[in-house]
Formats: sequence, structure tokens, C-alpha cells
Amino acid sequence: MQIQGKTTNQREEEILNELRKAGGSCRVSFLAETLNVTNETIRRNIRTLEQASIVRKVHGGVHLVEDISEPTFESRISTHADVKARLAVAVAENISDGDSVFLDIGSTTAYVAMALKARSDLFVVTNSAFVASTLATRNGNRVFLAGGELRAHDGGAFGAEALDLIGRLNVRFAIFSVGAVNAETGFMLHDLEEANIARVAAGNAQVNIVVADNDKFNKRAPVALGQSPGFDVFYTDKEPPAPIRAMLQEQDVDLVVVD
Repeated sequence: MQIQGKTTNQREEEILNELRKAGGSCRVSFLAETLNVTNETIRRNIRTLEQASIVRKVHGGVHLVEDISEPTFESRISTHADVKARLAVAVAENISDGDSVFLDIGSTTAYVAMALKARSDLFVVTNSAFVASTLATRNGNRVFLAGGELRAHDGGAFGAEALDLIGRLNVRFAIFSVGAVNAETGFMLHDLEEANIARVAAGNAQVNIVVADNDKFNKRAPVALGQSPGFDVFYTDKEPPAPIRAMLQEQDVDLVVVD
């Protein structure tokens, strides 16, 4: 997280912590109620944080200054490519010829799709045009691409048609990328529609796997997945900080560190 200034007291740290939990923005009244202080106390601390370029005050609320937007798919797939490729190979080792699998639109998941090109007779469900084009028309695979308009920046299909297809097809494995992992909120995504797809797909899979490199540790994204998807295994490339390990243990998620 890139913060230009520093906090000056414990109350400011508490405000920033609640802002991160809320996805980066919330109302002054919510902060006051959560921290059991007056609105004026919150406003006074926000003024100091704003002077330090940590937050930005808006009418009735406050935003973290740090950018929580997600880069384009092309940018993400070229970032930490070696690490993502190693993670993908490790995840793909779980999947055998003839298995059924859901793959989402994440860049790390795209590497998993490439690692699965040697498999045959796969039953693949995805809302990613990249995944579909990588695994379709080869080795006897059956590929089901969720319907709907493909988004320009990542080639992902969303909406009612996509949810309907994914909700009707059961798979053995579901594999997900995430935008952030932190101890307070758990796994997070940048898009509400992605979160909706993840919850439906996870509900129709026997084993739910999350894969993300260590760059996602202690980051934040606007949409918290929480415990509802029921993730089973988290693959990453470095040992997470102790608070994240405690979160994984609390949510009963197995940790696999791929050196």
C-alpha cells in the first residue's frame, strides 16, 4: 500500500483499519458508530489524515487515497509471470485427464489453463474467453463458456446468463484468482460481478482452490468474499505473514506454499 504520509495517533490507525475493512470508503457516521466516538472526533482525525494525503474527504464520507482499481488483463498476465507459471503447474498437478474444472477470469487462472493444455478429456466451465480458447478444440476437452457480453478489458462474461450456466454445471475443482488477501477481511476481489460468479461456482464444486502470488498479501480490494464461498486450499509462492496464516486457519483453508 502506497501511503504518502504517516498517522499521528491510535485513533487514526483505527480509522484507516475500518476504511480498509469497508473496501476503501465509508461514511463518517459509520466510523463514529463503529469506533464509539463522536462524528466530530472522526472529522478531526480525518482532517489530519487528509493533510498527510492518506485519505480524501467527500460529502458525508471519506476515501483512502491509494488506488484500488485493477489493471488490465494484459498488464496482469505479464506481471510476475514466472511466479504465476510455477503456481499454475502446482495447481494443475491436482487435475487428471477426464476431470471437471471451473476456471475464472483471473490472470493467474489463465496460467493454470495453459498448464492444463497437456491434459485430455477435461470438462471445463469458465466465463473467461482466454481460458475457453486455450482449452477448447484440443485433446477431447469439452468446454462450456458462460454466455453474455464479453468485457473489453478482460474478456470475461458476466450477468444472469453466465450465472445460470455456471449454477447448472457441477465440477470437481473450481480454481479462483483473487485481487487481495488480508487478515481482517480474507480474500477480496475488485469486482462485484466476479464475486457473484465465484460464490456460485464455489457452491457447485467439490474442491475450491484459490491461487495468488505474495504480492496480494496485505492488499485490499473493494469486494470481500468472506467465508461464504467455502475455499478449501490456498496456493501461493511465499509463506504469508502470521495474521494471514491465522485467518486461513480460522476459515479452515489449507495453505500450500510453492517455492
